[in-house]
Amino acid sequence: MELFASPMACSLASHITALEAGLPLKVRFIENKKTDDGGDYYQISAKGYVPALRLDDGQILNEGPSVLQYLADRKPEAGLAPAWGTMERYELIDTLNYLSTEVHKRIFANVFNPKAAEPTKEAARALLEPTLDYIAKRLDDRDTLVGDKFTVADAYLVTLLNWFAFVGCDLKKWPTIAAYHRKHLQRPAVAQAMGVEMAERQRRAA
Repeated sequence: MELFASPMACSLASHITALEAGLPLKVRFIENKKTDDGGDYYQISAKGYVPALRLDDGQILNEGPSVLQYLADRKPEAGLAPAWGTMERYELIDTLNYLSTEVHKRIFANVFNPKAAEPTKEAARALLEPTLDYIAKRLDDRDTLVGDKFTVADAYLVTLLNWFAFVGCDLKKWPTIAAYHRKHLQRPAVAQAMGVEMAERQRRAA
């Protein structure tokens, strides 16, 4: 399998998941809609965004929640997604939908979009603190978003919390979130994925 990614973008969650599961997967970073071998990324992802997961048979998955669940289901013994048919699995889907739509798309897609009008950006920024308030309540007295084990939802949230910090939200104002973020940043798979992606970012900046 090949994971097409952009360093420290939402595809980081899929990178973390693959490492957590111990899956044989090649991470290929794209830049300016070009693949690492100079190919046209639109030939892989018609929408041009990451993540895109190319399976061994050539099929492509191109939405974060589906990529995350596919990777988790390839190694069910890793416990990165509850079993299908359980209430916990539907809680996971519920959480992934919230993170991908209300947090990722509604807030950060607008904050980071250089073409977005300033009123649109301001409206998105106004949602930052209320969203962290809600997430803090979700994490009250618990270390994970779904069940009692680290799942793909946590891989996604760690990625998004990096973005909150990047845009100036001091997570110390939400001690529950700060403790959660600090704890999961220390996970070997998280540290490894972020180390690889930060190195790629630094290589581009050099």
